[in-house]
Amino acid sequence: MDGSGSWDAIDWNQIEDPRPRRPGQAVKESMDDFLLEDEEVIAQGHGVILLNNREAGTLSVTNFRLLFVSQAKKCVIDLGTIPLTTIEKLNDDVKLQPLPHLSDKSRPRELLQVIGKDMRIIVFAFVPKTKQKNEVFDALRRYTKPANLKSLPQSRGAGEVSLSNDWWRLTRVNSSYSLCSTYPSELIVPRSISDEDLFQASTFRSGKRLPVISWCDPGSGAVLARSSQPMVGLMMNFRNNADEKLVCALSSRTTDDKGSPRKLYIIDARPRANALANGAKGGGSESSSNYARSEVLFLGIQNIHTMRDSLSRLRDYVDAHGSISSNGSPSAVSVVGDRRNRGSTWGGGNLNSMTSFSSTLGEWLNHIQNILVGASWIAAQIAEEAASVLVHCSDGWDRTTQLVALACLLLDPYYRTFSGFQALVEKDWLAFGHPFAERMGVPTVAENGGSQYELLRQPSLGNLSSSPGRNVLGASGPSSHASVQSQTSNNSSPILLQWLDCISQLLRLYPSAFQFSSKFLVDFLDSVLSCRFGNFLCNSEREREQSGATSSCRCMWSYLADLRASGGIFHEHYNPFYDPVKHNGALLPPAAALAPTLWPQFYLRWTCPIESQGGDLESQWHAMNKKYAEAMKAKDIAEWRAKDIKMKMESVKQDLQRERRASSTALATAQSAQRENAAIKKAIESIGCTIKFSTSENQEDRTEVLSCSLRRGTDARGQEDENGDFSVSISAIEDGLVSEAPGDHFCESLCPFRTREGCRWPDAPCAQLGSQFVGLKANFDAFDRLSIQDCYFGPE
Repeated sequence: MDGSGSWDAIDWNQIEDPRPRRPGQAVKESMDDFLLEDEEVIAQGHGVILLNNREAGTLSVTNFRLLFVSQAKKCVIDLGTIPLTTIEKLNDDVKLQPLPHLSDKSRPRELLQVIGKDMRIIVFAFVPKTKQKNEVFDALRRYTKPANLKSLPQSRGAGEVSLSNDWWRLTRVNSSYSLCSTYPSELIVPRSISDEDLFQASTFRSGKRLPVISWCDPGSGAVLARSSQPMVGLMMNFRNNADEKLVCALSSRTTDDKGSPRKLYIIDARPRANALANGAKGGGSESSSNYARSEVLFLGIQNIHTMRDSLSRLRDYVDAHGSISSNGSPSAVSVVGDRRNRGSTWGGGNLNSMTSFSSTLGEWLNHIQNILVGASWIAAQIAEEAASVLVHCSDGWDRTTQLVALACLLLDPYYRTFSGFQALVEKDWLAFGHPFAERMGVPTVAENGGSQYELLRQPSLGNLSSSPGRNVLGASGPSSHASVQSQTSNNSSPILLQWLDCISQLLRLYPSAFQFSSKFLVDFLDSVLSCRFGNFLCNSEREREQSGATSSCRCMWSYLADLRASGGIFHEHYNPFYDPVKHNGALLPPAAALAPTLWPQFYLRWTCPIESQGGDLESQWHAMNKKYAEAMKAKDIAEWRAKDIKMKMESVKQDLQRERRASSTALATAQSAQRENAAIKKAIESIGCTIKFSTSENQEDRTEVLSCSLRRGTDARGQEDENGDFSVSISAIEDGLVSEAPGDHFCESLCPFRTREGCRWPDAPCAQLGSQFVGLKANFDAFDRLSIQDCYFGPE
């Protein structure tokens, strides 16, 4: 594509056409290695190109996700793989605006755009003139729009809690959810308020969400409470004695000696104008004159619809100007879209897009800042003034949850740990009924047990986004299908994302105050959006119990804990800079420090993957730790090899020592034999004989020889020497030859070898008269007593 974003450069001939499948033939086709447990392939496309990174591969629709496997790398591509419930919109009629300097060859284009709730916009290109795109698109339309809760992939348990002191009590008046269907079964309320008062007070609040305590300062006794708006009406003149009694009880006690009531702040998260407008529907806000020592403040945080549209505009711009864009072109040369309205990027000399980006980014960050400032102000009043605070918005489950949960995180260091974060989410988001199903656009349980929302059955027609001027990939044309399929209702909104965004800002301000990292927050949000776990299905605790989601689905907390356990203390979910001693109290950031920046780990991870981790100290530490771990692994291998070599050297050394001992023994034996040989030689020479040792049996001299064979001794293993036998010759030398005639009378009278018993050496030739033995006097008995070992003379 020459880096230009033009579709004309794609060589479709390089992509193999899919083999035709027989009716009923399975579509898995070697995908088993990439599937999760119980995951099944429903539809599949081959030779599909992910336009964002121009990767070719196989696109599969499963019963859990849209799965893209690289054709070349044979691995799952994360950018092109997204859980079905994380898909916000589908568009099968994408028109790409050609670049002005390239000619349009009018090649057929089969495109499918997928817009995710996780800031992802991806486009797939299918082989032209095949049914693959229609099969994948139809499967996505069916399975991303489940008709009921049971169609979603299928825990959370709450233990018994007890609370008792002089000020507050735990009531189970809502155990059957008859007091408030969206509140938890157990509530913490002032001890002075009876259960009957609670029922009367609930009638004065929207959705019966009466004021109850979320957190209490153990030192001062100040409380952080939450509720929904009061039903004061258009003229703000309706009152309820039980409600006023309950609210005043939140500030009726102090820890000073005087026992005077503490200050009570009533925080309305909405803009004042919105609160007044709700009066026309029976709602509104409190009057400080009706509540003792109270003050009402408005934070000006916008509603869910404003937040949804703001995020949509931010997502569009980040996608259009990232290094990886759904239009297939890098930001530096991107001119896709309507140039008259949008202008080209800075590559074309027009910086209108920079102004647009500043406006879009500033709008989103302004929402984040408002939430941060409001929560910080609430925490400061409780920690520094020991005042009690009651927080509400319209219904008390969106902006109220954001503010209360964030204030708890600032006030209590326990909530900044893994176990504390889980407890905080369980308490303020799940137990107090944040409508996850509505905000994520998935089914839930109705009062009659059926499907409450049919929003997923009706396709949303129109543009790709609610933001005006949205046309990143060009104008949409007519199509047999609905051009845009929306998985969300008008009540969808990124409320949880904003809360996690605020925590990421605090992580940046206080890098050693949190046990968890920014990567943990990203994985937590991805797990929620995937709807893979039962913890975050439905809209309330009651609905989760009715649907059985808490018992039939896997627990997300266990999944995240297993991830951490797999990597030990160096897992990327751990904050390496965490110091619980340094931050063992409340975090009270000054207003000047609450200037948020874009959360790169989440917003830029798909479009700017390198930049999303570039300035993050945690990522740099984990990268260094990964290298360190690899170095330690190499060190362990080297140490093992060195140990093995050392053991082998010790073995060789022991062998050498054994050989040395054997050599010493052999040398000693040889020296002993040499000494014995010398003694034998000397003894024989003493009787007038010469001795000659030879390895040859042939005697060339003409001497009379007294000879015997001497066999070399064998070693300890019983093996004979390879040199064989050797001979020892003892010769009696005379002046002439020995007579061959039989012995005569001289032999009997003069032969020194002759005794009464006969010839001493019968086998030896007789000496003649005149030989060297004549007159020889030898002590033969002494010769016989010489110590000569038999081993030197073998058998004859």
